[in-house]
Amino acid sequence: MGVAPLALYLSRLGFIVSGEDDAWLPEVAATLAAAGVAAMPCPEGCDLVVYSSAIAPTHPSYAAAAAAGRPLARRGEVLAEIVRGRRLVAVCGSHGKTTTTAMLITILRRAGCPAGYILGGLFSDGTPPAAAGSNDWVVAEIDESDGTIAHFAPALTVVVNLDWDHPDHYRRPDDLQAAFAALFARTAGPVLVSDACADSLRLAAGALTFGRTGDYAGAPLAAAASADAGSEGLTLALGGRFGPLEAKVRAWGDFNAANALAALAAAHLMGVAPTARALADYPGVRRRQAVLGQAGGVTVIEDYAHHPAEVRALLGGLRRQTKAGGRILAVFQPHRYSRTAQFKREFAAALALADGVYLLDVYAAGEAPVAGGTTADVYAEMKQGSPALPVTYLPGAAMDLAGAVTREARAGDCIVFVGAGDIDRQARSWLAGRAAAEAAARRWDAWVAALAGRLSPGARLSREEPLAAKTTLRVGGAARVYAEPADESDLRTLLAAAGADRVPIFMLGRGSNLIVPDAGVEGLVISLARPGWARFERQADGTVRVGAGLRLKHLCGLAASAGLAGFEFLEGIPGNVGGALRMNAGAMGGWIFDVVVAVRLMTRDGEVRLLPRTDLHAGYRECAELREAIAVEAVLRPRAEVGGPDVARQIETYRHRRHESQPREPSAGCIFKNPPDTSAGRLIDACGLKGERIGDAEVSSVHANFIVNRGRATSADVLALIQRVRGQVRQATGVELEPEALLYGREWSELL
Repeated sequence: MGVAPLALYLSRLGFIVSGEDDAWLPEVAATLAAAGVAAMPCPEGCDLVVYSSAIAPTHPSYAAAAAAGRPLARRGEVLAEIVRGRRLVAVCGSHGKTTTTAMLITILRRAGCPAGYILGGLFSDGTPPAAAGSNDWVVAEIDESDGTIAHFAPALTVVVNLDWDHPDHYRRPDDLQAAFAALFARTAGPVLVSDACADSLRLAAGALTFGRTGDYAGAPLAAAASADAGSEGLTLALGGRFGPLEAKVRAWGDFNAANALAALAAAHLMGVAPTARALADYPGVRRRQAVLGQAGGVTVIEDYAHHPAEVRALLGGLRRQTKAGGRILAVFQPHRYSRTAQFKREFAAALALADGVYLLDVYAAGEAPVAGGTTADVYAEMKQGSPALPVTYLPGAAMDLAGAVTREARAGDCIVFVGAGDIDRQARSWLAGRAAAEAAARRWDAWVAALAGRLSPGARLSREEPLAAKTTLRVGGAARVYAEPADESDLRTLLAAAGADRVPIFMLGRGSNLIVPDAGVEGLVISLARPGWARFERQADGTVRVGAGLRLKHLCGLAASAGLAGFEFLEGIPGNVGGALRMNAGAMGGWIFDVVVAVRLMTRDGEVRLLPRTDLHAGYRECAELREAIAVEAVLRPRAEVGGPDVARQIETYRHRRHESQPREPSAGCIFKNPPDTSAGRLIDACGLKGERIGDAEVSSVHANFIVNRGRATSADVLALIQRVRGQVRQATGVELEPEALLYGREWSELL
């Protein structure tokens, strides 16, 4: 959005311009095509290649241009050169440059002033983002982020605010202020500065200030505003050298008031008298407090805010205008790892102004990851600073975002999508999908209603069943559909219905080795929790026939009562027989397939098979035949028949050993697989991560490969902590830990 308007401006001046982009926005491509700017790779004979500072030298197009010996220049350098010799109005500052520039352009156009301009965004009404103009003036926003601000020598400089930003380029606040001071020194005419930052900038004598209130007797220009900040807009009553003027501006907060004052003051200094309706029905700029629409009584807004001050001002303005009972739900995507690392605490404090927050992964903008600069770090700050605020971290996110926000939003709420990355696409996608999500909920309801009549009276079927209490970690959301079949006939009916309608199926045992996402599970969750699945029957040949729903603890207890030895190692595993077979559960040197004679299973098409142990391929944490099929029963062989007290003593020995080596708080068991020749727990412990905590999720002080729930942990807490542990172990040892626990309903590759 910096390079495209410059391309349009150059084309208007008569240059032959082409361009390329890794992710064309349709509106940008259409605007450039209409101006004759071709979307194509760099042609032969090109005199100059202009690039965004977000493009790294390793980018294929940059590398190809450099290899061909073509001159390369940054966007800011070319903009400074192309406006040299014209009377430049440089709009700059940490936030609000695009909005202020757009307001000034609107004022000039409505006053009939034919100034040229270059905007860094898209007008919402389709006004072109650049024009050559026919007088000496040209208006452009000047970006300080990459240091190209040093190339400009304006006729008039407008500074709307100043906050330290871009720590990758300006290591200290003083460095940023020095860049602005140098720009002021190169400005041939007035320097117009918001009173909010006038003191910190140590302005030279003669600088002009503007602000919403106050006494400006010592300055030759004064502008003040009284606000009517209702839903219809903001009324600016201007005085001083302007004379009486009122302008209606749509606004969500104080920023727009300051931006409008800056634009009106700049127009006055250019010699343009703003009309009485200079900013009436101001069209606005895409991604600047833009109202995308409404869905089901929910207002959806997008904003480019990517600095804590911007986020704080945006949410504060929304808070003042939200109707009683309405909530603000903020979906935030941090921009750049360096900025996130520098301001994560400030981001957490600003986002706390919302009633609920959804955090997406950092938009890197070409940066490599920076320690402490991930979304997980922002999440950790929020959990520490605002523990009562509902905060959901959605790593990998688009699918979870759509479902999570749709289920939470209600009529009267305002959902604001905030960030400078690609979050605007997700905002539009969510708005477009809101109706689809509601229709999907109705389809689920209808599907369950039709299915319920086909199950036996002993079965259970429900919608949006909470799953957290059904797992040993005690975190996560709900299943879209949850079923407990009473018998094999019910199970076959469920599988047939899901297969016919292509509904994903997820089996749930005791939930001992899995993490349920906070957004829940999109599909049918089946649990063999009805009493009929927990059978324990001794056979004439000395074997034991057990149901897949029998808890391992109960299996060991029943075997001990019968004097059957060989199952004691299973006692401390918090699962059932079906889950143990699926994952080839093991402990204390034993594995369940050591005692398996045969497994009776049901395929997804309802066929029942009895497979002997020799036909079953069990490995580390898996059984190949049960990846898709469902174990319904197993035949197990005891090691021996001994006295019940002897078995009980062995169980107690194993139980005591577990109590000493494993935490007792809720957990999902071992989180990571053991790397070759070492253990995950040893690596985590060596990195000093025992006791590391995000929210109520904590790396166990007893066993470092366990993450425990200290009481009110969420799945987001656990996932953020997993990311932190993996990152620190990777940084310290070079070892990439791979998860052993299952991410229920998802794949780890989507998130890590």
